[in-house]
Amino acid sequence: MADNSTPTAALSAAGVSIWLDDLSRERIKSEGLQKIIAARNVVGVTTNPTIFASALAKGEAYDQQVAELAAQGTGVTDAVFEITTDDVADAAAVFESIYEESKGFDGRVSIEVEPGLAHDAQGTIDEAQRLWDKISRPNVMIKIPATVEGLEAIATTIGKGISVNVTLIFSLERYAAVIDAYLTGLETAKAAGIDLSTIHSVASFFVSRVDSEIDKRLDAVGTDEAKALKSKAGLANARLAYQLFEQQFATDRAKALLDAGANVQRPLWASTGVKDPSLPDTLYVTGLVAPHTVNTMPEKTLEATFDHGEITGDTITGTYEESRQLLDAVEAQGISIDEVTALLEKEGVEKFVVSWNELLDTVTAALEAAKK
Repeated sequence: MADNSTPTAALSAAGVSIWLDDLSRERIKSEGLQKIIAARNVVGVTTNPTIFASALAKGEAYDQQVAELAAQGTGVTDAVFEITTDDVADAAAVFESIYEESKGFDGRVSIEVEPGLAHDAQGTIDEAQRLWDKISRPNVMIKIPATVEGLEAIATTIGKGISVNVTLIFSLERYAAVIDAYLTGLETAKAAGIDLSTIHSVASFFVSRVDSEIDKRLDAVGTDEAKALKSKAGLANARLAYQLFEQQFATDRAKALLDAGANVQRPLWASTGVKDPSLPDTLYVTGLVAPHTVNTMPEKTLEATFDHGEITGDTITGTYEESRQLLDAVEAQGISIDEVTALLEKEGVEKFVVSWNELLDTVTAALEAAKK
C-alpha cells in the first residue's frame, strides 16, 4: 500500500481524489493500472478521444480484437465503440472495490460521448444512454461537454439516473449553468422515483489552458505590469469556481435534494499538466487543494506530485477576494476573460473532434491491415 507520508497520500487526506488522466489496454493487461492505484493513491481514471487515439496508435494490445472486428465486417465507428467501451468496462472492474468502499464517490472511469455531438443535445443524450447500457457498470461516468446544447443533455442524462462527468468547463458563468443542469436532472430523477444516492457527477473545470491563452495575451501587451500577472489566472478562475460550488450547494434548492439522498457534484480540476516549462510542474495540483474535489492528472504530473509535491492543506478557501482582484487586473489590461473562455470551449471541442478523427483513421488502417 502507499506510504501515508507521501505527497499523494497527503493530497488524498486533504480531501482531493486523485484520478489518472490516461488509459490503455496495455496498462490494464500488464497490471500497470493496479500498480499505480496502489503506489500513487489513484482512485479513478478519465479518458478522452486523444487518450484512446494515442493508446491505439502504439503497441499490440488491440490487435486480436481488431482482427475479430475486421473478420465480422464491423464498420469503423462501431469498432471504436466496441474497443473503447471494452477498455472502460475492464478498468471499471479494476476500480470496483474502491467504488464500493467510497460509496460511489471514487473508483470511477469516465468515457466521452463522440465529440462531433457536442452541439447536438438529443444525439448526446442517445449516445450517453448507449455507452451506459453497453458498459453496464455502475462506476462508469459518461463525459458530456459543457456546451450550451450539452446543458440540456446533462440535465436529461442525470434525470435518467446516469452518472455524468461534465467536461470542457472554462467560465464561471457556464459552470453555474452546469450546476443548475445537475440540480434540474436530480429533480427529474426524484420525480421519477430514482434513488438519488446512486447518481454521481463531477464538473471538470479546465485550468492550464486558461493560463496558456491569457499569458499569450499578456505577453502581447508587453508591459511589466502585464507580465507580472502571468500564470495566475488559471488558479484564480478555478478557485472562484470552488467558491461557486460552495455557494450553489448551500442553497435551499440544493439542500432539499441533498436531504433526499443526492450527492454534491464535485469540482474536478482538469488540464492540470503545466504547458509552460518555466512553471513548477505541480502548480495546478498544490494550488488547488480543498475538500470534495478531484484532480485528474496526466501520469507525468502525477509522478511529479508524488516525487516533490508540497501539500500544505487547503489552498483554495480564503483566496476568493484575491482571485477576483487578479481576474479584474487581467481585464484591466484589455483582456476579456469571457472572450478567452468562449474561445477555449470552441477550441476544446475542435481538438477532441480532431483526435476523434485520428482515432477513426487509426482504427480504419488497423481494420484494413487485419483483412490482408
